[in-house]
Amino acid sequence: MTSAASLPVDYLQRLPKADLHCHLIGTVRASTFAELARRESLELPADPERIFADINSLPPDPALYRNTRIPVPQQRGADEPEVSYSLFQVSNWVVEVLRDADDLTRIVYEAFEDAHRRSGTRHLELFFDALPPHLESLGYLGAVEAYAEGIRLAERDFGMTGLMIQGIDRSRSGEEALAVVRRVVDNPHPYVAGIGLDNLETAGPPERFVDAYRLAGEAGLGRTAHSSEHAPTAVNTITCLDLLGCDRIDHGYYVLEDDAVVERMREDQVAFTVASTTSRRSWRPWRRASIAAMLEAGLNVIPCSDDPGMFPTTLAAEYGIVADQIGATHEQVRRMAISSFEASWLPAEQRARRVAEVTAEIDALDAEFALSV
Repeated sequence: MTSAASLPVDYLQRLPKADLHCHLIGTVRASTFAELARRESLELPADPERIFADINSLPPDPALYRNTRIPVPQQRGADEPEVSYSLFQVSNWVVEVLRDADDLTRIVYEAFEDAHRRSGTRHLELFFDALPPHLESLGYLGAVEAYAEGIRLAERDFGMTGLMIQGIDRSRSGEEALAVVRRVVDNPHPYVAGIGLDNLETAGPPERFVDAYRLAGEAGLGRTAHSSEHAPTAVNTITCLDLLGCDRIDHGYYVLEDDAVVERMREDQVAFTVASTTSRRSWRPWRRASIAAMLEAGLNVIPCSDDPGMFPTTLAAEYGIVADQIGATHEQVRRMAISSFEASWLPAEQRARRVAEVTAEIDALDAEFALSV
């Protein structure tokens, strides 16, 4: 079996892949933020390019992570900047300079353009969050149409497909989440395919959102949740699967804390969208060790870019890390790429067709690079 460490960069770049876990605000280019910040005369503590380069979110209370199976770093990372800006802080600044539907269309289009040009991404599913007060005049459908126009332009220009995921802020109440989902259900849109629980996992337990997720399931929406990412327990992932009805899990590293959960995840081949790169720079080695352990346990891990503009990273770079640093085999890498389409929220017939097309394309790519499974 060919080891992934020997896979050429060009192979990883051309490998057809889908990105199923990507936050729209986290895709915004530093150059776009700089332009919009100048337009809005937003006062910032440094040049936007410098701010993006120095994004470094500090971890939660380290006392929570002293006895995990894979040790979580307790000290600062070697590459942490002297002055750090948290991902949340920078995201808030970016949101502040978005002023109209054209801005929303632009950042969606640029997210697809970067995914296409930098990673060869074929399908992209983007999280979007509740509108800030200064954009509420657009209304829900106005904002969604603005996002959708960006996807349509990308489909035309790059031959990609794309969908949107309504983010559910877990720091808010269950009643507020239910209202968000009801708005999605009452205003169906072909580009809004599902919901996803986001924000810091320690800010809200998944069981708070059972009613919202039940309504989404009854409406046929896809369901996912950030889980076992910040809370060092596998229990939240079981809750997301069994009570929320999630059909995939974002992150999930702390499922490794429970052998029985790991066995179930392997047997059920639950899809985990994982990111080797995070704004918590000191945690990057732990993330990569966790993904390696998940792979070794036979779990269905699928690389994602998460917040590629702000980490920064790309989907191709995440596949490269899995190959070069984590040590996935060629067979595992191609399996990840195929799984990324299998776990997508494309309509069933279209999804099956894409999986068949992608599998055939990867077979041809393997033949071109003289790789065998």
